[in-house]
Amino acid sequence: MKTEKSSQQSFFSFILSMNIPKLALAIGLCTSLVTTLVELSIPLLTRKMVDDFSTSSITLALAGIIAIVFIIQAVCDGFSTYLLSYVGQKAVSSLRERMWLKLLRLPVPYFDQKSSGETVSRVVNDTVIIKGLISDQFPQFITGVISIIGSITILLIMDWKMTLLMLIAVPVTTIIMIPLGRKMEKISKGLQDETATFSGNVQQTLSEIRLMKASNAEQTEKIKGNVGILKLFEYGLKEARIFALVTPLMHLIVMIVIVMIISYGGIRVSDGTMSTGSLVAFLLYLFQIIMPITSFTMFFTQVQKAKGATKRIIEILNIDEEQGNQGFDMDITNQPIHVENLSFSYSDDEPVLHGISFDVEPGQMIAFAGPSGGGKTTMFALLERFYEPNAGVIKIGDTPIQMLSMKSWRSQIGYVSQDSPMMAGTIRENLCYGLDHEVDDQKLWQVAEMAFADSFIKQFPHQLETKVGERGVRLSGGQRQRIAIARAFLRDPKILMMDEATASLDSQSERIVQQALTRLMEGRTTFVIAHRLSTIVNADQIIFIEKGKITGIGRHHELVASHPLYHEFAEQQLT
Repeated sequence: MKTEKSSQQSFFSFILSMNIPKLALAIGLCTSLVTTLVELSIPLLTRKMVDDFSTSSITLALAGIIAIVFIIQAVCDGFSTYLLSYVGQKAVSSLRERMWLKLLRLPVPYFDQKSSGETVSRVVNDTVIIKGLISDQFPQFITGVISIIGSITILLIMDWKMTLLMLIAVPVTTIIMIPLGRKMEKISKGLQDETATFSGNVQQTLSEIRLMKASNAEQTEKIKGNVGILKLFEYGLKEARIFALVTPLMHLIVMIVIVMIISYGGIRVSDGTMSTGSLVAFLLYLFQIIMPITSFTMFFTQVQKAKGATKRIIEILNIDEEQGNQGFDMDITNQPIHVENLSFSYSDDEPVLHGISFDVEPGQMIAFAGPSGGGKTTMFALLERFYEPNAGVIKIGDTPIQMLSMKSWRSQIGYVSQDSPMMAGTIRENLCYGLDHEVDDQKLWQVAEMAFADSFIKQFPHQLETKVGERGVRLSGGQRQRIAIARAFLRDPKILMMDEATASLDSQSERIVQQALTRLMEGRTTFVIAHRLSTIVNADQIIFIEKGKITGIGRHHELVASHPLYHEFAEQQLT
């Protein structure tokens, strides 16, 4: 009970905290209320017309009043519809901006645990549910309540006996709707979760379409996709069953009430205790009560959906962000790096690094070598501050890197990986990606030349404006690597990190890329993950990591002489 109350408080607090244009909402609701009040006057005018019905009774004044009433209703209805749609669109736009900024600032571990498709579903699908609640269902609920209260008040004044007869339907409807509403809440939550999962699977498959086709995995993905589609279909059928119960039941109750009112009203008209116009007005007011009541079903269903959506959104918004700009800026030029007793694990049962310590002098080349899974890539991730160590510290000079702002630290690091990730867009956009200032063409061609990338860029018809495709698929591996190196040159990093950038290239591309890397490494502190020892024989230090521990540090010839496993690696690769 407390959990449900807390959930409701969190939901309403979240809705109130959204950037809702309050003036537009107030005007929209006021015009909706005017529309409702005008609608309440229509049955009274109809009663007058029916009771006084004759050719002479339809005066120009009465016709004009009726026309004015309908025009006011139409204008107010259109105006309120637009304003309330604006409110919903503005609120969801603000929420999406807030969520997008939050996602950009979340630490890497969050994305290790959540699929990108599921996260996208939260930003797109869940916010649409909230928009529908704010701009559609909530105003309808408010105006519906006003319409019901106004109609019942007028009906009680007109004929309290018939009104009480009509109100018998209310408890009957409530008894039916409450359990169905609870059932709908569970179904809606399951549907939202399944939609997010299905979106994630679709996005993952399409993003790796080449792997899927190269692996002849169409049948596997077809089966997996069909399972997700079937689950969505089943949830859709569950929703349909609820609506299949609700709609006929509501129609049945409405028809029974109408028949009762017409029968009882007909008797009253025949014995002269009620006028025909009053009976017509009564029926019109009855419809003004019935329509909102039926729409309340959708409102409460939408509230339950929105509660589920906001719960997931709140969970994302409450996750701790990266430090970002917290900390101070510092120029790390010619500063040594000290790694002291560093330990890290992704989870309690997954230790990766234990007691790692080493020192790096400015301008040195440090290579990490060792068996796969030893912790080399994790060491890189800690240096880039994608993760925070469980114990120990990394210092630049005498300053722990955690004291520097994330922007200051990462802006002075250049990273060139094996796969050279690229964003969909042009070569220019990829070279300048992440920079907060304009770069002229002369500078771009200069860094392209330094990375030996200018020759192939000039061969493209659109040169720097060439579209590279999603993840750079229109470029070869060597071309992507050289653009990545040119990007690093453009940033002039103080620390260079390379995850064996030539490992997956052919011999010709490797030679060109290696020349560019050698040029890039000059005068910079460089960390290299080595998959081939031939690329690190001249390193100032080789750090050999096995099962998360350093088992050897030294130059190539020193480790060959003193480290059995390194000696074995060298014999296998270099002889």
